[in-house]
Amino acid sequence: MNNKQEIKSIIAISSEYELLNPRIALCMGDALEHLSSIQTESIDCVITDPPYFSDGMGSDWNIDKLSSKVQKAQVIGSLPVGMKFDPQQGKDLQKFMTKISKEIFRIMKPGGFYICFSMGRLYHRMALAIEDCGFEIRDMLIWEREGQAKAFSQNHFVRKMNLSQEEKEAILDDLNNRKTPQLKGVSEPLVLAQKPKDGTFVNNWLRYHVGLIDTSVSLDGKFPSTVMSVPKPHGKERQESSHLTMKPVALLEHLIKIFSAEDAVICDPFFGSGSTAVACINTNRQFIGLEINQSYYEESKRRLLSYLKGES
Repeated sequence: MNNKQEIKSIIAISSEYELLNPRIALCMGDALEHLSSIQTESIDCVITDPPYFSDGMGSDWNIDKLSSKVQKAQVIGSLPVGMKFDPQQGKDLQKFMTKISKEIFRIMKPGGFYICFSMGRLYHRMALAIEDCGFEIRDMLIWEREGQAKAFSQNHFVRKMNLSQEEKEAILDDLNNRKTPQLKGVSEPLVLAQKPKDGTFVNNWLRYHVGLIDTSVSLDGKFPSTVMSVPKPHGKERQESSHLTMKPVALLEHLIKIFSAEDAVICDPFFGSGSTAVACINTNRQFIGLEINQSYYEESKRRLLSYLKGES
């Protein structure tokens, strides 16, 4: 098996999968259900941004809940987004990602790289789920970008307390404007995992054309590092999708070029805004994507057709 297979020979073509061209295949539906249509050991690389099971980002990606929370000035009840801690979130995420990663392990070639976006307080659950399915955790990558301060003052709670003004002032003085434990978030962690190779690195490369990285790829002219500074999508790119957690094409292109070869088949089980597919088009890779949300699917399909026609 080599990395120059055509998409139509990798997936069981059915009404669920749609070929935009011979190199791009999309499927609207549950990844757990439709990954089974992909041939065993046929995928070179998986790059994805799954739901994190925090603040409405579950396996069904409840867009109504998410939009409502954004409109509430980033506050859920009395806590800012990301501060509504529930231990079950991490457990649900790990359970879900274990099921997904088992199927990803099956479809990936030996030595193939699995790159998964995550978040700081749930990264450990994501990494454990992936590792427990047989992958080797190679590293933690960091996407460095601008963020917003989310620490939340407690002063207004004190002012609502049933105390005298003098007592309230004493408490406020003691708090000294201390805030909830959230530093300004300017990074996002990614799990870098690899399916165990078949034999030596050289033999695995000769057989599958995966497992080694291209270190000539750089964002700043230096040797590629685990920290990648890329701005969030903005301007025209941001306008191409309504997805709430859209990732920049430049970052995805960087990852694709390091961890796969030209003509490789990249899979994204949660393709959302379609940015991974756009990056594949720009870097001469093939793409198989799955998305459960119909509105995102249709929007991304239009975006990709526009790119394929050279209109973007």
